[in-house]
Amino acid sequence: MIKKIDHIGIAVKSLENTLPFYTDVLNLPLLAIEVVDSQKVKVAFLQAGQTKIELLEPTSEESTIAKFIEKRGEGIHHVALGVDSIEERITEMKEKGIRMIDEQSRLGAGGAHIAFMHPKSASGVLYELCEKKGMKG
Repeated sequence: MIKKIDHIGIAVKSLENTLPFYTDVLNLPLLAIEVVDSQKVKVAFLQAGQTKIELLEPTSEESTIAKFIEKRGEGIHHVALGVDSIEERITEMKEKGIRMIDEQSRLGAGGAHIAFMHPKSASGVLYELCEKKGMKG
């Protein structure tokens, strides 16, 4: 079911201020920067071995990332689990009593199909199911 940890999402106030730590101090390769208007975020992808780090900067005070930072400060926002057949995984989670934030997958950054589990069903951790159709990794 779960292939790997696809990425770890980290909420940041500013990519410009945060990226140098990841690229210059940790020497992680920057793969891409993308704006996801539907989620009101600007996203930077970095490669960390077999896993990616996804830095999430809010582009609006109305974004869930802006609200997360306001409430909890910058830091780990979610853990994304790479899966095949995301719609089947959503059905399976619901059958197992997991409350889903997303009842159906939606398009996320990098062209991935994503769905979030409610953190109250996962000991306070926000997990994202992530299927990258037709893409490696």
